[in-house]
Amino acid sequence: MDKEEFLRNYLVDRRGTDCSKWDGLEQKFGDKDLLAMWVADMEFKTCDAIVKALKERADHGVFGYSLVPEEYYDVFSRWMERRYGFPVDKEWVRFSTGCVAGISWMIHAFTRSGDACMILTPVYYPFHNVVTNNNRKLVKVDLIYDDGYFTMDYEVIEKAVVDNQVKMFLMCSPHNPAGRVWKEEELDRVLAICKKHHVLVVSDEIHQDIVFEGKRFVPATTVSGGKYQDIVITLNSASKTFNLATLIHSHIIITDEKLREVYDRFASGLNRTEISIMGMVATMAGYRHGEKWLESVLEVIHDNYVYLKETLEGKLPGARVCALEGTYLPMIDLRACVGSVGTQEFVQKRCRLAVDYGEWFGEKYQGFIRMNLATDPAYVKEAVERILRNSFLDIPQGL
Repeated sequence: MDKEEFLRNYLVDRRGTDCSKWDGLEQKFGDKDLLAMWVADMEFKTCDAIVKALKERADHGVFGYSLVPEEYYDVFSRWMERRYGFPVDKEWVRFSTGCVAGISWMIHAFTRSGDACMILTPVYYPFHNVVTNNNRKLVKVDLIYDDGYFTMDYEVIEKAVVDNQVKMFLMCSPHNPAGRVWKEEELDRVLAICKKHHVLVVSDEIHQDIVFEGKRFVPATTVSGGKYQDIVITLNSASKTFNLATLIHSHIIITDEKLREVYDRFASGLNRTEISIMGMVATMAGYRHGEKWLESVLEVIHDNYVYLKETLEGKLPGARVCALEGTYLPMIDLRACVGSVGTQEFVQKRCRLAVDYGEWFGEKYQGFIRMNLATDPAYVKEAVERILRNSFLDIPQGL
């Protein structure tokens, strides 16, 4: 279907539905009358096949303890093979209630209290919290930022690994909020450092399916023909792909037998939750029938990004909308636009926007914001207009 038909069919007003993004504004920002451009979920209903599958399961009326059918593994493996050349063996797969929960479990399974875990900032703020809240040492290495584009600093990464005796690297791929889809050669270099120094890599790949034309997502486990499988654990989910976050269902993929044995010993001592039957049903339906829906979502996100970048940078030369190769969450550098009032005063008080602030992802990113583009194009246009009206920069005439 074309973009306008998709928006007519799937765009939904979420106000009054106990939605964090809209109904949680006052709790988070102290103001309920803001335009909500934060929280990493979508303003779009999920695809019809998922809704149909969930209704059929609900009509059955029983939500008891459930098995994972063989067809689930088949459908998941075919999705991964078709899109990424990575057929997933059933024996490699474990389940968790979410990727952040999965990170926490990996920290407990493979490190000890006080061990160092490394992240590349700016990065999704639960990456910070899941380390410190589990009494591990947080090692932060800043990505290189150059005119709206982020890259890794391999020398600094290796020095941080050695100086801090890092045991685990929490990798975000595609990277949120840097917007990067790491190239295979970039992954090869950072994974080689980790292998050299015996660092376990936990790769959060939840945004793997939100990648735009011309870019290729490479699962960390497949880099260089799989030469790093013995140090990589992959976490992924259909939750970002099909807007299913609170169905609490995600995958842990461990291809290496020795790592699986360590994880399974750890997991045997947990009071583990059962498989989310609704999450499993929804994921299977999405992987079977949701590809066309996803294509439409990606078109809306990409068009929103092009409008945001061209309009904001065209009318505010001091603003910079960072490259968005993957995810629907670009960073925007507003340091030249906010004047002396500060980012929060400018964005929230003057522009009346609710966003994620750069410093939430890394201390050096004051003056940046992260904006959610998986939303109504009208909201994106309104947000841009508010920034333009209130900026402290002069807008060139004729634009």
